[in-house]
Amino acid sequence: MEEDEALDLRRLRWQCRRGMLELDLLLERFLARRYPQADAAERRDFSRLLQLPDQSLSHYLLHGETPDDPRLAALVRRILACR
Repeated sequence: MEEDEALDLRRLRWQCRRGMLELDLLLERFLARRYPQADAAERRDFSRLLQLPDQSLSHYLLHGETPDDPRLAALVRRILACR
C-alpha cells in the first residue's frame, strides 16, 4: 500500500467517527469491506458523504431517508448492504 493511500485511509477512518456508535459502525464497516475495491468515483462519493452533517447521515443511514443526489443514494444503499 502506498504511503498516500495509507494516509487517505487513516483520514477517512477518522472521519467515520461521528460520535454516534451506529453511524461509526456502518461507516467503518463500509470502509473496511468495500472501500479497498471501490473505483475512484465511489471513493469520491464516500468522501463527499462524510462531509455531510451527522444529522443528515443519521437520516440516511439509520432512518431510511434517501439523499436527493442519486450517486449518494446508491452509495447509502451499498453502505447499508455491508451490514
